[in-house]
Amino acid sequence: MLEKKSFLSVDFGAGNLKVAEFDVNEAGVLRLLRYGIHPLGRAGAQDATRKGAVQRGLNQLIGSRIFTSRVCNACPPGYQVFHKFIKLPAVDPGKVTQIIQFEAQQNIPFPLDQVIWDYSILGALPSGELEVLLVAVKTNYIEDLFQAAEKVGLRIELVDAPPAALSNAFRYNYADLEGCSMLIDIGARSSSVMFFDGDRFFCRSINIGANSITQDFAIEAKLPFAEAEKIKIAEGFVGLGGAYEEPENPHQAAISKIARQVMTRLHIQINQTLQFYRTQLGGRPPERVFLSGGGATMPYTVQFFQEKLNLPVEYFNPFRNIDIDPSVDVEELAKVAHTLGEVVGLGLRTPARCPVEINLMPKHILKRQQFNQKKPYLMVSFGCLVLAILTGGWFFNAVAKVRLDQYQKRQPTLQMLQQKERQFKQALNARDEAKKKLDQYTEWIDERFYWGDLITELGKALLNTETKMRRPGIRPNIWIEVMLCKQLEQEMQMNIRTEKSDSHEAPPGMSIEEMIRYGLVPPGANVSGAQMGGGASMMGLTPEEMAALGMTPGAQAQQEDTNVISELKLRCRAISWNSVYATADSELAYTFLHELLNSPFFVGGTNGTQLVGEINNDPATHTFSFEVKVKLARPIKLNL
Repeated sequence: MLEKKSFLSVDFGAGNLKVAEFDVNEAGVLRLLRYGIHPLGRAGAQDATRKGAVQRGLNQLIGSRIFTSRVCNACPPGYQVFHKFIKLPAVDPGKVTQIIQFEAQQNIPFPLDQVIWDYSILGALPSGELEVLLVAVKTNYIEDLFQAAEKVGLRIELVDAPPAALSNAFRYNYADLEGCSMLIDIGARSSSVMFFDGDRFFCRSINIGANSITQDFAIEAKLPFAEAEKIKIAEGFVGLGGAYEEPENPHQAAISKIARQVMTRLHIQINQTLQFYRTQLGGRPPERVFLSGGGATMPYTVQFFQEKLNLPVEYFNPFRNIDIDPSVDVEELAKVAHTLGEVVGLGLRTPARCPVEINLMPKHILKRQQFNQKKPYLMVSFGCLVLAILTGGWFFNAVAKVRLDQYQKRQPTLQMLQQKERQFKQALNARDEAKKKLDQYTEWIDERFYWGDLITELGKALLNTETKMRRPGIRPNIWIEVMLCKQLEQEMQMNIRTEKSDSHEAPPGMSIEEMIRYGLVPPGANVSGAQMGGGASMMGLTPEEMAALGMTPGAQAQQEDTNVISELKLRCRAISWNSVYATADSELAYTFLHELLNSPFFVGGTNGTQLVGEINNDPATHTFSFEVKVKLARPIKLNL
């Protein structure tokens, strides 16, 4: 038969550190194997000294080797945990999480990135609303808890909240009770009041605890806190008041009086909670009261609350339905059983599903634990990978040896084929050289005729411009003189003249005075409108008209190959007819530009053929001049 694994429950209380070891018996019932309690004193209830006190307590309890398991469920002290009951409207289940996230931001009194929080849906109210328990604790508190546990070799698998753990323990042991029950849990630094009515559960924390009695007594008796705590435990009780005689022992008299005062303040808070539960939440009045926690251990605490609440009061027994191992001293356990409610609630989380389930495990620690659990499998996988690599290396080494032998056998044939390959490549290179020379000769012939066609096309543009610009009383004469860049001057100079005007004695009507290579500009330089296309605005063109003509002021000039002519600049001169009508000169310039753009020899567009510069009038000669940048559809090479 397989041995059942045990596990620990650790309650990191404010006044006492409590550890219990459980397993599950053959009937599936939780069984207590052993337990231990270590007082933390005043240091356990103060944030500045708590960390050291908890570590010392764990070292003593776990280091004693009483407990065999190192896997545990844990809960922080109640004063470190914030909890609140909220109601959610009846909504689609898929939206519940989103609404709870919003409620957490509104209700938790700390930034959400500084806390670990969780929730448990308790059920639906008669109104149809959902009742939800929202719990939060600061991240640094949980991290301190994990650090202390890891130092003694404990692995925490679940972090519960004290109200949730105590609630699960009560419902497991007192599920047979009918009506409403009230549980008062008196801790060292704070207390909790809980109401159980069937499936309904409500809880409220009160910032009054048993340490208040010790603190007030230490001040009155002028004793250190630790000594006052010892006297309180050994001699203290809750004063009954009224006609009862005060004890002769001055310490007992002082403690009993102080204890009654503190319990009275606690009773006032309990009454307020009871009124809120009945009036605001519609709860039924309690029929019985249970006491739990270390602060309820003082004698006459039961009688005090019986007198104040006028209800039957008894100590909470969290082991009522828990199996107890024969090795446990039942009489000693009975003395402290009511202080171990959270420990039992933590133990119930492992074998069973509980009514209230909270887990405050930090995500990064949970991921780390999951990784640690997978480590053995990862190590085995790594070993298999290394073995596979070694096996593969041996296999490929054997294959390489076989291939080397085959390569050496085929070496003579390979050398012969390589010689033929070289001969074949030489023949291909000779063919490519011959084709290259043939292409060069063809290109020279094409370029020779291209220049003639280009000059002819410019002549056509001038003649067409003359035809389109004729008006009554105006018949422009056209004379063309073309001068190219120095590399082409000797070969390409030519003159084209047409008939002189029969209506006016005037110098030539329009001419291309000079055709030069368009100037090179450094890459990326911004050319202003006055240099490229700026003259269009001076001639009265709108941006839309300029775009229609393919002109863009401020265009970017491109750096060109110095051996290739792709753009030419034409300097044109014509007789000014502005005296006849005001736009005659600009119309002639743009008519000439349209003729060029309609030719397949020239390219338009943003950086294509366009007017540049301004129209310059010469009153002395009654002429005007303008410039055109011509973008060639086919660039011309100077040196072939």
